Amino acid sequence: MLIKSQKDFFAGLMFTAIGVTFAVGATNYTVGSAARMGPGYFPMILGILLSILGGLIVLASIFRRNPPPDGDPIGKWGWKPLFYILAANFAFGILLVGLPSVGIPSFGLIVAIFALTIIASRAGHNVSFKSSVILGAVLALGSYLIFIKSLSLVLPVWPSFIG
Repeated sequence: MLIKSQKDFFAGLMFTAIGVTFAVGATNYTVGSAARMGPGYFPMILGILLSILGGLIVLASIFRRNPPPDGDPIGKWGWKPLFYILAANFAFGILLVGLPSVGIPSFGLIVAIFALTIIASRAGHNVSFKSSVILGAVLALGSYLIFIKSLSLVLPVWPSFIG
């Protein structure tokens, strides 16, 4: 078996592993049926579909008709983007609800979205601070209108020490 595209092969393996993990994790919840879906039904179906997609990508990487001459090798890890994207998500979660055990209060949805956008924009190469703030404002307004006004979700919108 000759792998003709390393990028596709390992991406397919990653999709398969994540899909299997989600499908197996969904069995901890009531799955139900298509007529009466339980909380584990949707993650189970998504996990299975992701696993199938990953398997198809792996097979395509092996049976590729016109392979690149160099085997399409995997490049270096992008540590900077990986760090900033993970940091942005951690910051969003912490700022949204706070960490009472450590004494960090909730900063609310608006501040959390601005922080998420500004931190994640650092992962890019040519992103200005001004464009990050504008994107943060658009996302914050859209999230407020969709989640708070339209769906009536109970989320902290502003910092807890203000209101």
